[in-house]
Amino acid sequence: MANNTDMIYEISLAEKARSGSREAFCELYGMYKDRLYRYALYRLGDPDDAEDAVSECILAAWKGIRSLRNTSAFGAWIFRILYTCCMKHIRDAVNLRDNLAGIYEKDPGSRSASGSEDVALSVELAEALSQLSDDDREIVLLSASAGLTSSEIAAITGMNPGTVRSRLSRSMARMREFLT
Repeated sequence: MANNTDMIYEISLAEKARSGSREAFCELYGMYKDRLYRYALYRLGDPDDAEDAVSECILAAWKGIRSLRNTSAFGAWIFRILYTCCMKHIRDAVNLRDNLAGIYEKDPGSRSASGSEDVALSVELAEALSQLSDDDREIVLLSASAGLTSSEIAAITGMNPGTVRSRLSRSMARMREFLT
């Protein structure tokens, strides 16, 4: 959790970025890049796709920074953009899979490795996450990998912050139970 001085500094950077400062925007990106990538990687499961989604997110954020109304909500705003980019990647992958389904059905051996075996993710953690609903998995990932608060997650998902907290608590309990 960021302290008050860090939040004030981040708000100041967001205000400068909104006014057109590339340096301020780059510094904000530096503050968020690891969390953005981690979230995208967990969400998409592939390092290349995660990098693409983060790149698209940053480009969209730079183009839209002037529309940021509340500079104190920069984190939730940029994660909302990343969420949208990840969902686009997922939709594109589903469409591609559907378009290529006939090829895969004819020759299952033609599927190439996704590259995810290079990712040092725990198989057990991935299995525990897969036990959750899509919404609950999203809440856990936004909290754990992105470090967002329940209010920030609520802004992204459109849920009530109390609902986010209770679903996060129940999801974490389910994951602990699965992992033990």
